[in-house]
Order: sequence, then structure tokens, then C-alpha cells
Amino acid sequence: MTAAIDFYFDFSSPYGYFASTRIDELAQKYGRIVAWHPILLGVVFKTTGSSPLPQVPLKGDYSWRDFERTARFHNIEYKRPTHFPLPTTQAARAVLWLQNHHGDDIATAFAKSVYHALFVDDINIAEPAELVKLAEPLGIDAHAMDAGASGFQIKDQLKAEIDVAMAKGVFGSPFVIIDGEPFWGFDRFDQIEAHLKSKRPMALRAVPGMDNNTSHTENSADNSTDSSKEKKPA
Repeated sequence: MTAAIDFYFDFSSPYGYFASTRIDELAQKYGRIVAWHPILLGVVFKTTGSSPLPQVPLKGDYSWRDFERTARFHNIEYKRPTHFPLPTTQAARAVLWLQNHHGDDIATAFAKSVYHALFVDDINIAEPAELVKLAEPLGIDAHAMDAGASGFQIKDQLKAEIDVAMAKGVFGSPFVIIDGEPFWGFDRFDQIEAHLKSKRPMALRAVPGMDNNTSHTENSADNSTDSSKEKKPA
């Protein structure tokens, strides 16, 4: 049985958002599943010495242009958020709580909803009340989620998972690890697909009818914002 693709993301990362719209489809095409791992770039940056990309002189102005251009190029819905950068700690903890109590499918659906809320609907996902609203349509006991995500167990779990991610070399968002091979950035999705092709058993063919929507990506590695602070190494 093939191993899962590990997908590391911070909700404040625009490139992480773009990757979140493609990663499951790409994995399915090659008979893989995706393990979604929320991280906090603000924590990672304390080790790397980086800053949120939009806050870096000169690079910041370019990055906003590139976010919009990348979205257009890949036909991904995107609206520049007014709540940015912003802390994403509660949202990350909520994903872990959902994985623990409702399973990966519900947690992933919630994660995608949170990303869409920030980068399409311009909702302030740092507000717990907004996360509650996003959880309810998924049939989640949103108030239980809010309480659970604020508990010490989940706080400790998120800290431990970030430590594990960094020990594996994760330093940005999106960050993908496949069979031990690391890929940083949405612009690496062509390389990710090539890697998956090379690892695919001869008898296994790509799922019919799936287009290569992840091809021709551009310069989109991220550390674009914050969990308290974020983004990309220079």
C-alpha cells in the first residue's frame, strides 16, 4: 500500500490556500491519500529567522501581485484579504480536534472551508465565532469544537506536531513530503506530479478523466503571512 502524501500548511499562507485546492485531486490521480498537517509559521520563523513575505521590503509588493497572478493563471478563486496577516492558531487547533473526534474527511472539509473563508470571502478566521459558523454546515458540534480547540490537550498536540514537522525539515507553507522527498511551494507541484509518476507501480494508471490542473505553476512557495507572524525565507 502506498504511503500518504504529507501536506503541511498554515491558514495564513496564500500559496498554501492555492495548494489546498489541488493537493487532494493530484493525490487521487496517482492512487494516494493526503494527510493534512496544520502548522504555525510564526513558530517556524523563530527558528528560520524569516518574516511574513508581504511584510518584507520590496518582496512584499511583489508578493501581492504574484498571489493575484497565480490565482488567475490557475483559475482559482481569490480575493485579497483585508484581515492579513492574522493569527491562525485557533483554526489550526480546530483542525486537529476534528481529526481526533470526527476523522480526516470532516477535518479536511473544514480546513478547505477556512481557507475559502479567508481568501475568497474575506472573513476574519482569527475570530473563534467565525470558525463556529464555518463548522456548523458540516454537521459539527461547533461549540464542542471551539471548547476542545481551546483545551490544553490540543494546544500541546499542535506544539508537538509542529516540532515533528520541523524535525522533518518543514519550514514553509505549503510543504509536501512524499516518501521522504520534500517539496516546498505551490510552484513545485509539477515536480510533485513527476515524482508521483516515477513512484507509480506499472500496473497502476492515473484515474481517467483527471486533468493535470496542477501543471505550469509559478513562483509560489510560501511563508506568506502569520500565525502571529509568517512567511518566506529570503
